[in-house]
Amino acid sequence: MTQVSEPLDLSTDKTLDRDCTTLSRHVLQQLQNFGPDAQDLSALMNRIALAGKLIARRFSRAGLMEDVLGFTGEVNVQGESVKKMDIYANEVFISVFKQSGLVCRLASEEMEKPYYIPENCPIGRYTLLYDPIDGSSNTDINLSLGSIFSIRQQEGTDLDGEAKDLLTNGRKQLAAGYILYGPSTMLVYSIGKGVHFFTLDPSLGEFILTEENVKIPDHGAVYSVNEGNFWQWDEQYREYIRYVHRTEGYTARYSGAMVSDIHRTLVQGGVFLYPGTLQKPEGKLRLLYESAPLAFLIEQAGGSATTGTVDILDVVPKQLHQRTPLIIGSKKDVAKVESFIQNGH
Repeated sequence: MTQVSEPLDLSTDKTLDRDCTTLSRHVLQQLQNFGPDAQDLSALMNRIALAGKLIARRFSRAGLMEDVLGFTGEVNVQGESVKKMDIYANEVFISVFKQSGLVCRLASEEMEKPYYIPENCPIGRYTLLYDPIDGSSNTDINLSLGSIFSIRQQEGTDLDGEAKDLLTNGRKQLAAGYILYGPSTMLVYSIGKGVHFFTLDPSLGEFILTEENVKIPDHGAVYSVNEGNFWQWDEQYREYIRYVHRTEGYTARYSGAMVSDIHRTLVQGGVFLYPGTLQKPEGKLRLLYESAPLAFLIEQAGGSATTGTVDILDVVPKQLHQRTPLIIGSKKDVAKVESFIQNGH
């Protein structure tokens, strides 16, 4: 005889206890006013969230749809093979911000020059810099990926279309963060007032606040680096890796998608490294689209980010697609790597 289950007691459903603070509402609360600048930032974050929802939906159906996965056969301005999802995600950000009325320019690692939205430029005072898909190598194997973003205020008129006002240090960023596409879709952001986690609730279609004022531990057990490049690094980096190999308590984790590794580092502590190589001492990561936004976020959480000699947020780029080495994470772990670079131990 089939037993009839007890009626669901909604009073015990702890998910209903959450305040359900949405992203746009949270931005306004952070700024503690409803003035034009606060409204602008709230609207911009809403647009970033919309882009994240569209990309997450595409990922969730990727294996069921034709012409979503794989390479396009083209090479981007960085000299890298382009995935179909790279192109889709880049176009999503453009489409979403065309409708914002606030953004005059979008700069992406997938585009050689900024994309201008003429109809927005008379009033659009902001620029969005972004990496539409971080970790493209994970696209076709169903592993975590991310998007990285940064918001800056336009300085000057930029009549020549060279966007030279973007060639300033990372402390000029108004906001930065990332979207993580994993078992759940998360949006992590800062407007210079702490770091906050939001999780996409598919039933509501909203990013809901799940953790506020996140702090990175001062030290963590995990180091994250592509050790396949070991023999291409300077000796100081190799010596650091030898140190963690022979020191009890360290664990290696590396996903191939920086957003995933940074998120783990932010939650659990530790350090993420992407050194330059002997052939390319400038490294692989783009300063404006990857390193500076993540450095802004990690510093807001109480961590550190450096090239090994200079704080990432103090580096002034000479070109839009400038690359930089990156050491980022818990303060004590970043300092340990720096000590090897600067002192050899």
